[in-house]
Amino acid sequence: MKTVNYTEEQIKQIVEQYVAGITVEDIAAGLGKSVKSIVAKLAREGVYKAKTKVASARVTKADLVAQIANTLQLDPKSLESLTKASHEALEALSNKVMFNG
Repeated sequence: MKTVNYTEEQIKQIVEQYVAGITVEDIAAGLGKSVKSIVAKLAREGVYKAKTKVASARVTKADLVAQIANTLQLDPKSLESLTKASHEALEALSNKVMFNG
């Protein structure tokens, strides 16, 4: 015999609340269920939309070297070998040159 986690009424309530803009966390708290359980149920019902991750574009190493060269008023080709440095090192150098130059 299968245990029922959600009644038809609860499913209807969950879907209505989610469509109305209530957060998954608030719906879960109101029903005493886990967020994962609510998300799974909404996904099965075909209404859940995953949050999109916003990633900022990473500045290329070549662009960082160009920024450093411009700040120091140098020909970018003279610093070309700096592109072999780690991205983190170039960011640190660029910040130091730009804000203390």
